[in-house]
Amino acid sequence: MIITIDGPSGTGKSTVARRLADALRITYFDTGALYRAISWKILREGISYHEKDELLALLKVFSYRIQIVDGEKHYFVGNSDVTKAIRGPEVTAIVSEVSALKEVREALKPLQVNFSKEIDVVFEGRDLGTVVFPHADVKFFLVARPEVRAERRYKELQKKFPDQSFSQERTLKEIESRDSSDSNRKIAPLKQADDAVLVDTSDLTIEEVVQKLKEIIQA
Repeated sequence: MIITIDGPSGTGKSTVARRLADALRITYFDTGALYRAISWKILREGISYHEKDELLALLKVFSYRIQIVDGEKHYFVGNSDVTKAIRGPEVTAIVSEVSALKEVREALKPLQVNFSKEIDVVFEGRDLGTVVFPHADVKFFLVARPEVRAERRYKELQKKFPDQSFSQERTLKEIESRDSSDSNRKIAPLKQADDAVLVDTSDLTIEEVVQKLKEIIQA
């Protein structure tokens, strides 16, 4: 079984997907982490993702794996644990542009598809129900009011990077900018699949969202 959860940032996708997978006792795959990982690698290598030859060369040797460390899921690029680094502001600033590149999406799509061939999976991202898994068994599209999403993202950043300074107003502007970029890009734009269930998480707790999705799946 393949379950997809798409939607913009700050809607609770990652947390909901993880807890839903736990509730159903199946695997969770964070597609956003995958695109953040290649963005981190681009920054680490100091290449320009606008230079096609450099990008293709990097994609050919890009190594990505998921490993459980002390009971927690960690993401590795080569031998580097990038779990925390991929959530930083530097990666966030370019991931939308990087993930919109045709070369990147074509290179990383097989990894996602292969992951789903032998196990039941909850996939979370932005174009899973429309592009990567158009025939998924169940599709969801989460939304929330921009100001609610900005507050959630702001608190998340404060918690993960206490030594850095963040502004909720700036976070809102960044969210709105990324929404525009993701929705208007030519390759795999952010949009709700025709057969996806729309869920507004603005006034719901994580537990309430998970329960709602679980009931829909079971029905």
